[in-house]
Amino acid sequence: MSEQQQAGAATQRLLDLMDRLRDPEHGCRWDLKQTMESLTPHTLEEVHEVIDAVENGSPDDVRDELGDLLFQIVFYARIANENGRFDFAAVADSVFNKLLKRHPHVFPDGTLESFGQNDTGLTPEEVESNWESIKNAERERRSKVPVSVMDDIPSALPAVQRAAKIQGRVASVGFDWSDAGEVLDKLQEELDELRQAVDAGTRSEQAHELGDLLFTCVNLSRHLKVDAEQALRDCNRRFQKRFRYVEAQADATKVGVAASSSETLEAWWREAKEAGE
Repeated sequence: MSEQQQAGAATQRLLDLMDRLRDPEHGCRWDLKQTMESLTPHTLEEVHEVIDAVENGSPDDVRDELGDLLFQIVFYARIANENGRFDFAAVADSVFNKLLKRHPHVFPDGTLESFGQNDTGLTPEEVESNWESIKNAERERRSKVPVSVMDDIPSALPAVQRAAKIQGRVASVGFDWSDAGEVLDKLQEELDELRQAVDAGTRSEQAHELGDLLFTCVNLSRHLKVDAEQALRDCNRRFQKRFRYVEAQADATKVGVAASSSETLEAWWREAKEAGE
């Protein structure tokens, strides 16, 4: 059996399993109770577990977590099929056709058969820009009313990712800084405004200016071609690792973190940083 046949057979087994879990007579009571709405928190949890496995786990962990995420997709498709909306095959066909249309530099006439007939040599950045342009055109074709590049940006995205998505959308229509230097100037401007709000502003003004500063930081990361969400995740891990070192030193002195002086804590922090923690 070829790898493609094995994948097809494995997918069918999973679909068959889902059928049985949702069987009205003999299925699982918990699975039968679920709706698309009730699944969403579980889906979000599974996405985060995939990310954690990619960053910290073994290949086996990544495989298992991807399987859990795939099961979520099968679950949604099964519920939709029961309601007469669509099935798993329609989901697969939808993304297949979408990817063909959004990769004209790979599939010139939108078919698999045209693969390799048009080597455009586009850079990753040019591909991303074209992707957004194609999506903008798709939104306009679907809508009977004026559309905005702000349409269909998921509100449930983490704020940093949503900021990056918003900025990428407006950049696709030319609303953007020309380079990172201009964004750094804007960052300084926002920092000055935050200082003024801290000195004399209300809590709401401080929150407003802090939001502007964070939004500009995300914009800077985009111009530096650094994923802001990933950069912050990496920073979180570094901080946790260094603080664990500080905790270990404090425990060794039998004093504890809370009772240690700020000078001592700072010295331990520098030790952790210099040690590459």
